[in-house]
Amino acid sequence: MSTYAPETITQIVTEKYGAAARRVRSGEGLPADCCTSTNCCSGSAAASCDPISSNLYATGQTDELPPKAVLASLGCGNPTALAELTAGQVVLDLGSGGGIDVLLSARRVGPTGKAYGVDMTDDMLALARENAAEAGVTNVEFLKGRIEAVPLPDASVDVIISNCVVNLSADKPKVFAEAMRVLKPGGRLAISDVVVNGDAPAAVRENLALWAGCVAGAMSETDLRTQLAAAGFTHVEIEPTRVYDASDAREMLAGTDVACIESLATQMDGQVFSAFIRAVKPASLPVAKAPCCAPGCCA
Repeated sequence: MSTYAPETITQIVTEKYGAAARRVRSGEGLPADCCTSTNCCSGSAAASCDPISSNLYATGQTDELPPKAVLASLGCGNPTALAELTAGQVVLDLGSGGGIDVLLSARRVGPTGKAYGVDMTDDMLALARENAAEAGVTNVEFLKGRIEAVPLPDASVDVIISNCVVNLSADKPKVFAEAMRVLKPGGRLAISDVVVNGDAPAAVRENLALWAGCVAGAMSETDLRTQLAAAGFTHVEIEPTRVYDASDAREMLAGTDVACIESLATQMDGQVFSAFIRAVKPASLPVAKAPCCAPGCCA
């Protein structure tokens, strides 16, 4: 894991995603928008210009959403595609950004359901609320907060989604503990995130730009399963959706101050992948046995 203090990681993540939201709100667009052209991604913009956030949603799925919601999508998958949402459910998006997955979820749970988004970045929250208003979606609410301290009551959510955000946290056990707390018994976790086979190279783990870029903070599959189980989740499934090769790794590393990019890209070939991650909060928790209090009661 990184040697950086959690506060440092939180600050760099907030700065990156706040800047992304400001670019979208001002009409400047995002690096992901310019990356369809050649050699246009450079300088401070390049940290957001990587293959992880490209081509995530099916054709037509976002046609009715505000363009700024689509432009601000910086995830690594499409959690709404695996969440199996139904009418009337309450959904929570951890790290909701510009609101794309909240708005898509709101459609699926319908007017009798509710879709919450929680984000720590003021600029992203402002953008998400603007997008919801433009889309005319009323069964949504965007809350300011940390995914390690969700501002919702216990057992209040049916399904938790997230799109490449858990890897940005410096305290993942706390994230999973909070997810367990706010889920109703039998509730489900259905997130997209970046996972690594084994451990990422130290030069990657210690690069702050790559923490903000979804790579440095990615967990191994073993650690992910262990931490979800420790939080109390069962039926854990990790389904790879895209494995990144050396050329993808070069794009991830571009624009950072990492040395020996070619060597690192070769090391990372096939090591990093996006995945759908599913888990379930048990419908009932084991009941502790009462202590033996009389002769023969434990026979």
